[in-house]
Amino acid sequence: MKQFRIPLLLIFSLFPFFSCGSSETPIDPPADPVEPQIEITDDDLLDFTQKASLDYMWEGADKNSGMAYERIHLDNAGSNQTVLTTGGTGFGIAGLIVAMERGWIERSEGVLRLKKIVDFLAEADRFHGAWPHWLNASTGRVSPFSTKDDGGDLVETSFLLEGLLCARQYMNRSDETERLIAEGIDKLWKEVEFDWYTRGEDVLYWHWSPTYEWEMNLPIRGYNECMITYVLAASSPTHSIEKSVYEKGWARSGDIRSESAPYGHPLLLHHNGAAEKGGPLFWAHYSWIGLCPKGLKDQYADYWQAMVNHVLANRDYCIQNPKRYKGYGPECWGLTASYSPGGYSAHAPNNDLGVITPTAALSSMPYAPESSLAALRYFYSQKTWILGKYGFYDAFSLNPSWTVPRYLAIDQLTIAPMIENYRTGLLWRLFMSCPEVQTGLKNLGFTISNEN
Repeated sequence: MKQFRIPLLLIFSLFPFFSCGSSETPIDPPADPVEPQIEITDDDLLDFTQKASLDYMWEGADKNSGMAYERIHLDNAGSNQTVLTTGGTGFGIAGLIVAMERGWIERSEGVLRLKKIVDFLAEADRFHGAWPHWLNASTGRVSPFSTKDDGGDLVETSFLLEGLLCARQYMNRSDETERLIAEGIDKLWKEVEFDWYTRGEDVLYWHWSPTYEWEMNLPIRGYNECMITYVLAASSPTHSIEKSVYEKGWARSGDIRSESAPYGHPLLLHHNGAAEKGGPLFWAHYSWIGLCPKGLKDQYADYWQAMVNHVLANRDYCIQNPKRYKGYGPECWGLTASYSPGGYSAHAPNNDLGVITPTAALSSMPYAPESSLAALRYFYSQKTWILGKYGFYDAFSLNPSWTVPRYLAIDQLTIAPMIENYRTGLLWRLFMSCPEVQTGLKNLGFTISNEN
């Protein structure tokens, strides 16, 4: 059996001074960060980074369901190993495909893991087809995200479906087990009642609760991380939405367009609540694990240019560093939602707390590869204090020095798929090969170039 492990020699060369923290006391950097002791090629470093982050979904996954835990704290402080994340699991499923394709796990082992996940999801709580944000690992019942968020979460469901549909396309229909997994995924996909989540209006709603019904009252309007929800809703072969829902709801009847161009990079799209300099970088990642922005255009934007410019603006903000935070620069950049000394926060230019989140730059690899590789090499040079069992810790700061040995699924599990999209375009090809997705995009008025 092929173990999903980094070779021992490589571990010692990459982690020569690393030891895992055992308390929630923040980890301090060395006075003079130790430079890498060996030369490592870009490909080897990308392999290492993908493998380490993927292990969160492989070795670190829940044994009963095969799904990803919401968080893993190596210091055991506040870690809840009963809570599964649906959206994070979708990103993790995409990562399992990467691991199988690259031979890091045996295909047969990956297929069995996918079967376990699909079987668990088929029995788990659903609300008009949508899964909740969190599930209980033992029972599959809803684990409330908040008091009124105890039912269907259409956005997290969309992130999960994004990974599942990639897996469906990856399955070999001539193999009986893989064929049954593909059929199981297809059934789950067709049962999501996207049209019901409109409440009969020209907009999709994020939540529905069996107890509180629509009291969360959160319409999904752009632009943020949720574009995949509208694409899937239009693509559904059983519960699709009309184009007017996309145009009036997501696109705000055209108000989604933006003239903002921070640091000379036109955002093209109005970023919700993010002033003029762009939102957190996970907005350029979550919907784009499978949905390929290359050559994708509609009346509102060229989505490849929108993603590239969002990333470049975020990086340039860090280089300009208007708050004069220590450490920020061309090789140390990336603001997105993550842990911080004061708790979880959506870091962005309009909410800059001096915290760098490695996934921000690493998951942006397709959009700005040279800049992302430079950031990866910088993070690696700091490995004595920000690198652990599942790759780089969720976040760190030098203002003052702070990190903790903790990981979040929604940060860690986007890294391997997005790096793979940079390297081979694997997940983009799989998702875009779904005939329903092609139909849905065309029904919404998108044009798709041959790049997809």
